[in-house]
Amino acid sequence: MASLKTLILGSLGLASEVLGATLLASHYTGKIFSLSYTPGASNATASLASKSSVSGCGTMPAWLHVDSGSPTVYCVDEDWNGSGMLASYSVEADGSLKQTGQAVVAGASVHGTPFGGGDEDGYGFIATVQYDPSNLTTYELPLTESSAVLQQLHFNLTEPKANPRQNAPHPHAAQLDPTGKYLIVPDLGADLVRIFSIDASTGNLTACEPGVAGEGDGPRHGDWWAPKEGSTDGQRLYTVNELGNSVSSWTVTYPDDGCLTLKKIQTISTYAEGSTAPNGSKAAEVHVSGNFLYAANRADETFGPQNDSLVTYAIDPSTGDIKFVEATPAHAWFPRTFSINKAGDLVAVGGQTTSNVAIIARDPETGKLGDLVANLQVATPGTPQNEDGLSVVVWVE
Repeated sequence: MASLKTLILGSLGLASEVLGATLLASHYTGKIFSLSYTPGASNATASLASKSSVSGCGTMPAWLHVDSGSPTVYCVDEDWNGSGMLASYSVEADGSLKQTGQAVVAGASVHGTPFGGGDEDGYGFIATVQYDPSNLTTYELPLTESSAVLQQLHFNLTEPKANPRQNAPHPHAAQLDPTGKYLIVPDLGADLVRIFSIDASTGNLTACEPGVAGEGDGPRHGDWWAPKEGSTDGQRLYTVNELGNSVSSWTVTYPDDGCLTLKKIQTISTYAEGSTAPNGSKAAEVHVSGNFLYAANRADETFGPQNDSLVTYAIDPSTGDIKFVEATPAHAWFPRTFSINKAGDLVAVGGQTTSNVAIIARDPETGKLGDLVANLQVATPGTPQNEDGLSVVVWVE
């Protein structure tokens, strides 16, 4: 299961050479680290260094999300002791973070996103999901000491599931669709991708008919693709399924009236045909770059001790269907998150248990992942299968 720390960055007024080389990494010691990547004349001479760190987002900052339309970083704390934090930061010219707001909340959040219209960097609200409490909760922006719950939706199972981890609904992410008019919530416990329409002025969320995943899939996170940037024609949603160790492809329909609808048309393993997922492995996250889809496998050690795998799929540009291409080294153990830079030539991988950030070369044309070009230990390593170590890494661009 995951933790949430949502960081939303963009229009930051930073020099391009700083933006292109800055990353943020959150750690379960309660800190967010600003990292600096310096390319070299060759991959062998590139470097990665930690420049500064901040706290102020509770004890378990966990998920970093970058939004190019906002100059603000939002952080959500996954503290399980009944009290958590929502916090906001600005990004300074040197890539460091400066706290700008804080609210005390119930905690146990694992993901979230700002949404709707407003004066706070173009957003008026923030949505968070709580894994074990089975809730979707929203707050109005900006965050202050008097911030209170705006709306809370509680989910229930209609029938029991066979997998013991599906004892209740477990919403694992809150993500906007490309139009900003809908919020999707992959629910690991209920095998659903929940859909909500957004009232941009009030922040009110209205439930739509959810997308139905395969039995025991356990959808965790998603990412979007369309044949033409800025258009919803032919759009697909790809989800990673933690329990099924697979990815699913969904067609997306925007009717003239009513809600966005999803239809699952493909589910493909995160392992090559003929291979099975090792015991204890868990698929973690998906990202799209160009006509390629990537997923991370945690705790499979496919490439040796403490070296899990990243998986590449090719996206058919005419249909959106996906095809398994290859698995390559993650250069990390329990790669909970990874982030592809805007140029598409570097992938930053966050190893939760090894608590490292690995920078891997990528060919934007072929989609192939290449050599390890830089690696950095961040704070203290975690322990296998526990909520400690490094939680997320993300490029700041």
